[in-house]
This record gives sequence, C-alpha cells and structure tokens, in this order.
Amino acid sequence: MFYIHQASCVSPQQTFTGIDIDHLHEAVNNKLQVIEPSYEGIPTGILRRMGKAIRIGVGAAMPLIKGMKTNPDGIIIGTANGGMEDCIRFLNQIIDYDEGLLTPTNFVQSTTNAIAAQIGLLSTNKAYNTTHVHRGLAFENALLDAGMQLKEQANASFLAGGVDEISAYNFNIDYLDGWYKKESIAAASLYASHTPASIAGEGAAMFLVNNSMENAMARLVALQTIHTASGNIVTEQLQLFLQKQLGAGENIDILLTGENGDSRMLPYYLAVEGVLDKAVAVARFKHMTGEYPTCAAAALWLMCKIIKDQKMPGHMIKYASAPTAFNRILLYNNYKGVQHSFMLVVKA
Repeated sequence: MFYIHQASCVSPQQTFTGIDIDHLHEAVNNKLQVIEPSYEGIPTGILRRMGKAIRIGVGAAMPLIKGMKTNPDGIIIGTANGGMEDCIRFLNQIIDYDEGLLTPTNFVQSTTNAIAAQIGLLSTNKAYNTTHVHRGLAFENALLDAGMQLKEQANASFLAGGVDEISAYNFNIDYLDGWYKKESIAAASLYASHTPASIAGEGAAMFLVNNSMENAMARLVALQTIHTASGNIVTEQLQLFLQKQLGAGENIDILLTGENGDSRMLPYYLAVEGVLDKAVAVARFKHMTGEYPTCAAAALWLMCKIIKDQKMPGHMIKYASAPTAFNRILLYNNYKGVQHSFMLVVKA
C-alpha cells in the first residue's frame, strides 16, 4: 500500500517524549488516560480553547509536519467520537443558558472533523482534508483513503492518523452497556481476568506516508476490514489474506492481537491464533492502550517502533519467545465483536 516514514503517538504509555515502552503505566479507575505532552508547537491562546481529543491529535501531528520541507498533500484522520466531550458541553449550555447566548468554542470543536481542520489551520495546509468516522474501523478507513490517494498521486505524501478520547458521555454509555469492567483491575492483570468487558483507553497516533522506500521505517503491505459476528468468517478471510500477501515458504514473525481481557471476545482471538503456525509468536497491546475505537493507530505505531528497534517488550508477549528478527508483523484487531481488521506491516 505505502511506506511509513515518520510516526508519533500520544498514549497512556511513554510513547511521545522520552520513549520507553518497556515500563508499563497502570490504569486508574479502569481508565488508561494519555500522558499529555507540553504541546510546545501550539500557541497557548489556541491550546486553552482545545478539547482533549483535538489537543492530543494536533499535538501528535504537528511535530511530524514541522519536520517536513513542504506540507503534506493531505490530512486524513480517523475517529469514532472526535470532540464528543465538547459536543456534550455545548448541549448542556443550551439548557443552562435557556437557549440564550452560548459560547461558540464548544460548538466549533464538537464536530468530528475539528481535529483534521485544526491541524490544517495551524499548518496553513489547504490541501485534501477529510475525516473518517466508522466506529471501530475509522482509522483503518483513513489508511485505505491514504492508499487510494497515493495510487492516484504517486509522488504525494499524506498525514494519516487516528484519535479518540475517553469522554464522560461515551464512557458512561459503554459502561452501562457492559463494555467496561465493573471490578477494578490492573492493566498488567487484564488478560487473566476471564470476565466480560475491558478497560477504557484513549490516544492519538499520526503517520507520514508516501510511495518512497528511501529512509522509510516500515511498509504497510496490506489492510483488510470485515464486518461480521462469525468467527469462522474471520478465520476464512485471514487464510485468504495470508495466501494473497505471503509468498511460498514465507511466514509472519509475530502476530499482534487486540485481545482486551473481555471473555466474550477471546474466542475470536483464539480462532485467529489457530490459523497460524504454532511457531509464530503471539503478542498483545491493549494492556498498554486500553480499549477504544481507533486503538489500531497506537498498534501501528508500536509495530513501526518494534520493526525499527528490532525488539519487543516482554510484557507484550503471550505465546512463545520473541523472534530474533521482526521483519513481518500481522495485526488482528476486533471492536465489539463485529468490526475486524488485519494489517500486515513489514520492514522497509
């Protein structure tokens, strides 16, 4: 599909400055909240008006853009909820002020495309600017969009990313719907819980992508999305995916899954693991990020980091020992049992 040249990630772990993914930061009240940076590239007058989703999205994007000689040819963001917290604040103001004079800031930043728009405004980028809102496949659709754009514009480059926050509104709805655990649990113990639901997460990850292999950190070879509740369909599609993308005698070095401690989702992950050779190591990442719709963006950042450094933290490994080389990593992610995706990332 394309090459990834730069990547940045604001997450609940030390992934932005002083990067250290070996040390694990724990959840508080079953929420893995991001470690926010200082946002040195954002004017303070603008920063104080930003909602959290916009702050972390812009904060992750601007260092990549500032390192470029020219602006990217497009900004493509995936998000499920965008500035939902600002949206709820605006709706509450309508009640509080009896539909009188309202503060416009919350309204302006309450739309899902506010993240991509703010990145474009701060970088004075008037090129292609769009936002994909597809719940658990929002980020994957942003990547597919970037891939299609690069097929038409061979010499172009794009900023693609995924952003979501833990908003009180969405957390409460998902909690009442049984998607977050009622019992308090440490992130390190997430996979041993054997109970329904997971822990909440949030984050932003951004990538500069183009068709040039030179100085690339990794290559996204293929991406597939599936809508189904059937584990059989998932495994059938995975077998077809691997047959198409891997040559004779080739195999992946490691399977990275979105296993999240939810006992209802475990059968999907076990079924996918069963498709692969038993010698393939299996790793997990949601004890680092928590569960949220666009966490595949953080997973892609982790894959790029692992391929670049040629090592993986021991706390991510589930089965077998880590391979001696990380040249091909397959990601399988599942959101609420109905939205599935595969990503194959290889060393550039």
